[in-house]
Amino acid sequence: MPRRIFVGDVHGHYAGLMSLFEAVAPDSADQVYFVGDLIDRGPQSSQVVDYVRQQGHRCVLGNHERLLLDALATKQGAGQTLHAWLYSGGQSTLNSYNQNVDLLTRHIEWFRTLPLYLDLGDIWLVHAGIDPTLKISEQTSEECCWIRDAFHSEPEPYFQNKLILTGHTITFTFPDIKPGQLVEGPGWLNIDTGAYHPKSGWLTALDIDNELVHQFNVFETTYRRRSLEESCSPFTHGRRRIMA
Repeated sequence: MPRRIFVGDVHGHYAGLMSLFEAVAPDSADQVYFVGDLIDRGPQSSQVVDYVRQQGHRCVLGNHERLLLDALATKQGAGQTLHAWLYSGGQSTLNSYNQNVDLLTRHIEWFRTLPLYLDLGDIWLVHAGIDPTLKISEQTSEECCWIRDAFHSEPEPYFQNKLILTGHTITFTFPDIKPGQLVEGPGWLNIDTGAYHPKSGWLTALDIDNELVHQFNVFETTYRRRSLEESCSPFTHGRRRIMA
């Protein structure tokens, strides 16, 4: 049967993504989705974006793509927003284009087309989460790309019949979650296992229908496959650790 495969925040780790996909081996019948933050911090952002575009994989807008778009949006305040993006890993992204302005321009235009979320029936794919106090029609990029604690601390599921699948917040910043583990809360599941972070290095692809978690460590260059049950731990609404 065709698989639905969801990939956590790649953050410019193209070589790691290729190694992960070599093991996962998605074919043309499989549906592959990315949770945003394709770019920044890692060394090969342009290659990641080019691959996702050329393969026609679906992707939602992440806060790092949003940072880049905001940096280009207006001249007023552009210096501040540009600095914020560069400080957040944007310089590595610029370096990966090696002065290929045409390619960067095409990718920026593609970023502008990315949706804030995808409703896949039983799965609601969004980068960061949603504001539990707002209707779906009221959710903006501020909520979908950036929200953390207000979403994670809500004790009741937002949807009764959908799982909200997210990235954005590295899972080991939750209480008692080890690097590489997924974390789940009421009605949501987070698959950002911190591929770029030296404490982790794990890049995750979730085969949700078969409940399999594929992971490649970009620093140790090792692959592992585990069941979703053994890969996932609950968030018990303690205080989330601040990421280093």
